[in-house]
Amino acid sequence: MRARLFLQIASVEARRRLSYRADFWITSAAGFLVEFGALYFLWHAMYRNALQVGGWTLDAMVFYQAAVLLLGKLVRGPEFEGVISQDIYEGGLNRYLVYPLGYLRFKYAQHLGSLLPAALQFVLFGGSFLLFLDLPEGSGVTLAGLGMALGAVAVANLLHFLMSFPLQAVAFWADNVWSLTVAMRLITALLGGILVPLALFPGWARDLLAWTPFPHLFAIPAETLLGRIGPAEWARGLLVGLGWCAAFAAAGRAVWRRGDLQYSGVGI
Repeated sequence: MRARLFLQIASVEARRRLSYRADFWITSAAGFLVEFGALYFLWHAMYRNALQVGGWTLDAMVFYQAAVLLLGKLVRGPEFEGVISQDIYEGGLNRYLVYPLGYLRFKYAQHLGSLLPAALQFVLFGGSFLLFLDLPEGSGVTLAGLGMALGAVAVANLLHFLMSFPLQAVAFWADNVWSLTVAMRLITALLGGILVPLALFPGWARDLLAWTPFPHLFAIPAETLLGRIGPAEWARGLLVGLGWCAAFAAAGRAVWRRGDLQYSGVGI
């Protein structure tokens, strides 16, 4: 019954996200073109007098940026940052106290349902890249690689959700946690491989980052999709990512239990 309810919540959220179709497609296309276009021209300028940067050709870099941006939407999900803290501030948490599903699982079900638009973007925009552009040398998108990448995305999505949860739960004590979520977005974009591939980092930094949660959010899924990560490294990345999921889940429960003791239910 709980599993069926979880899927129903996700289904309702998915339909709600797609209720305004024209607005969705215009916003999606414009947002992706602006974000990818800025990075595209930036890397073109950096490659003006060089054939390779850190062993990456321009074509490889362009494909990596497209992959990491599209997969990043599946990892982050739309508009999740601030939802939990808003429930605490406005007293909206009250109505979840009588639901047959726990608050965290309810929110994660909504979060998964909201990923349907991002999945459509990934299929359509990603398919366009494969259809009109040739894959760079050394990269290869295969069915096996796609399956491994989706597995890495599933772990990354859960990890990102659990990392954000304790930060938003700080709203039990703080008047505004927006700065914490912005800091998390900037740090994960830099150390997770969105702004630049982690392969361009010094060797000692890559070795250190491999044991942190950041590469498992964006870099590992993108490099797996492009065939730059083998099965052994992929499996090791999943294990590390799942370990961090357990750690952040424990931290989130601890913060939530402590904050729930002083929740008044009247909002701020």
